[in-house]
Amino acid sequence: MTAQTVCVLGGSGFVGTQLCAALARSGIEMTVPTRDAARARHLAMVPSLRLVDADVHDPEQLARLCAGQQAVVNLVGILNERGRDGSGFRRAHAEFARKLVGACRHAGVDRLLQMSALNADADHGASHYLRSKGMAERIIREEAGPGLRWTIFRPSVIFGPGDDFLNRFESLLRIIPFCLPLARPGARLAPVWIEDVVEAMSRALTDDATAGECYQLCGPEQLTLREIVGRVRDELGLRRAIIGLPDWAARAQAAVCDFVPGKPFSTDNFRSLMVDSVCTENGLARLGIHPQPLGAILPRYLGNAGGAAHRFRYRQSANR
Repeated sequence: MTAQTVCVLGGSGFVGTQLCAALARSGIEMTVPTRDAARARHLAMVPSLRLVDADVHDPEQLARLCAGQQAVVNLVGILNERGRDGSGFRRAHAEFARKLVGACRHAGVDRLLQMSALNADADHGASHYLRSKGMAERIIREEAGPGLRWTIFRPSVIFGPGDDFLNRFESLLRIIPFCLPLARPGARLAPVWIEDVVEAMSRALTDDATAGECYQLCGPEQLTLREIVGRVRDELGLRRAIIGLPDWAARAQAAVCDFVPGKPFSTDNFRSLMVDSVCTENGLARLGIHPQPLGAILPRYLGNAGGAAHRFRYRQSANR
């Protein structure tokens, strides 16, 4: 059964923006909570979408958001925390998952889609981020009960206009002259195109067979971090050497960046990179999706990331 009313938590972010545009094209009515109206203003033109001023971490407000919804999509998450002890990750991922499951069950929500991450593991995750994502998965599996049918997605790094991955390296390559020192240059990733991720989630909302399943989402190419950054450099036409850092130097770099505003790189990021982010099964193929390779998409938007991302979002919001 296709859900006709969906609450998209984290809907104003990178993945949420594209997902809302896709759901709008299918005529689905959406509710998107936000505590920052300015950050969500690009969603104002999306058909059948209602923006609500709400704090999703407040149990009472979360309960009201879930009331009357046939499905809830949880895209709430952080890549870095303010501190370093993991409490921020646990609050954003694990503790929130428990609140959300309770709110969904109380409201009689039928479907829950959860955005997780490759290598999420509550007990043995390499970083606070991956452990907290694994905790959230465990909570959903154990506490959802028979009335709340869940589907979990575990993507590798997601790329596209407005992403926080390729666009960050573009900025660094433009700013830093001569050479870019790169932590974990040999780490392997399988970058997955945002539209393939959105399509996977959209199909899950219309296919009852996806309930109780976990899908790994990867692009068709496995690349080292050095290769990915090299492609960004070449696409920009820049002459920059990419210098791979030994782990001891990368740890020192991360420790310094822990105290830089915005944390462009952190000790927790470094730990996540210690494990290759590649799929062990083809979740996109299971959903009947043929993923796009990085090389086919990169030229479409890189080189003018901010403007391209803005135009991309505007076209999506206007349903064009």
